Amino acid sequence: MPITRRIDDLRASIAPFLGFFAGPIWARGADPDVANFAVGNPQEMPLPAYVESLQRHVIPQDKDWFAYKLSEPKSRRAVARSLSGRTGLEWDPEDIAMTNGGFAALAVTLRAIVEPGDEVIFLSPPWFFYEILILAAGGSPVRVRLAPPAFGLDVDAIVDAVTPRTKAVLVNTPHNPSGRVFTQEELRSLASALEAASSGVGHPIYLVADEPYNRIVFDGRACHSPAETYPSTITTYSYGKTLLAPGMRIGYIAVPPTMPDRQALREAIFVSQIASGYSFPNALLQHAIEDLEGLSIDVGALERRRDRFVPAMRAMGYETTLPEGTFYVMVKAPTDDDVAFCAALAEHGVLVLPGSVVEVPGWFRVSLTASDAMVERGLPGFQSALDGWDR
Repeated sequence: MPITRRIDDLRASIAPFLGFFAGPIWARGADPDVANFAVGNPQEMPLPAYVESLQRHVIPQDKDWFAYKLSEPKSRRAVARSLSGRTGLEWDPEDIAMTNGGFAALAVTLRAIVEPGDEVIFLSPPWFFYEILILAAGGSPVRVRLAPPAFGLDVDAIVDAVTPRTKAVLVNTPHNPSGRVFTQEELRSLASALEAASSGVGHPIYLVADEPYNRIVFDGRACHSPAETYPSTITTYSYGKTLLAPGMRIGYIAVPPTMPDRQALREAIFVSQIASGYSFPNALLQHAIEDLEGLSIDVGALERRRDRFVPAMRAMGYETTLPEGTFYVMVKAPTDDDVAFCAALAEHGVLVLPGSVVEVPGWFRVSLTASDAMVERGLPGFQSALDGWDR
């Protein structure tokens, strides 16, 4: 296939994303007076402890401090300890692959397990890039749609989508963009269903658990990993969400001790990291990993921001979700044309992400990484846009 044709096919899978970020609504973000709720970027200065850690670890301790790095033993041990504490499983550091972000963790995982023509089921609304990553690995994407406003985990629909070609199911919890945190009961139900489906198709179906928000949960609830209930789970993670430093790329792939044939999967992941463009994180971030494990943005502040924003929007007449985790609130637009309403919001000094970009037309997504001051500045714009909408 000519390279232009292949790139065109991949580009088509992210056309709504490209259209928004190259379009007139996003361009308004250059105005410093605009309240920008569109993406999970920081709107305030980084965590001081994070900056101090990077400053401390940037000082070389030996001649190899900035040499080529793979998945360093110290990093792997730190991640394995953290996972063991959070899940109750005894993770082996040898089953941890450090990656340059969660994006790379997913790309490497899919390249490692997917053969051309294999199907990968994913939940819609999705993170922007699930489809393109599946296609780039040679797989066929299969959507299972979660219904708003609850966005509940539809185990029956997932099972109905399984065919003999299904290689994996990709589940994101806590879920971007809905903010749903799938309960342990829901995950147990999914595990039982996938065990039965694997037996029915004659091969194990992997569960890829995309968990970059697993430490950003509200109201004292627990966030359980699918790895706790389903042996053939591969977990991917990014520190960029918990630290609100998405441009500093470090994450990991983790294979649980329950995984059959772990050694073969370790080797496949390693080769995939090389084939994916040396998808290991840089030296500095690996040196700092033990510090990073202990740091987090103020989740309580995010929860308080949610509790200010959601009631205010509902009082105006908007229908919204009440996120259980993540940064995001989904809001129903007063029209099926969410892009047009988002353009109207931009005219009132408010920037949000149209729901059609994440496959939820008629809705839009708001990021709570906006500062408190930005929320207060933006709320009148939400009211004015709604009051002026008569199309």
